[in-house]
Amino acid sequence: MDDEELVTRARVGDLEAYDLLVARHTASAYRTAVLLGAGSEAEDVIQEAFVKGYRKLSRYRGESAFRSWLLAIVANETRNLHRSRNRRDGLVLRAAAANPESEIAEDVAVGAVLARERRARLVQALRLLPERDREVIVCRFFLDLSEDETVAMLGWPRGTVKSRTSRALAKLRGLLDLEEVHRG
Repeated sequence: MDDEELVTRARVGDLEAYDLLVARHTASAYRTAVLLGAGSEAEDVIQEAFVKGYRKLSRYRGESAFRSWLLAIVANETRNLHRSRNRRDGLVLRAAAANPESEIAEDVAVGAVLARERRARLVQALRLLPERDREVIVCRFFLDLSEDETVAMLGWPRGTVKSRTSRALAKLRGLLDLEEVHRG
């Protein structure tokens, strides 16, 4: 059965159909969560995404592939995780400052801050790209969409997706290298 048939069955309460969708898309959902920075919490992120996906099946209109729709939920859940991590990191930093003898808390806080800074630099560089370059990077690497899915989602010819991906990556690398030079 294809995804559309499984979605139709799941909408009327067929849990086995949704289980098949989960089994079919777990690997790409996990990969997406990890690539977006969920790290060791990727399994929690995808579990929450699958639960939300099931609850929101009525909102899925079939305009894009089910996989693309699901990966957008995974991306949103990963963003939620980042927000909660940022709050938690702030608490750890404040706790470390309040107790300067706690070297362990300081090491964890420093590592978390450095990881957050790297993500922030990447996001900042991504925002500097022209919109179409940003779209293709997000589709291909942040949402982990295949070339075919990216073609369908953006409505561009395959050759345009290939060439724009290559050029956008080169621009992104250039922006990140330039920032590295400015930082010293």
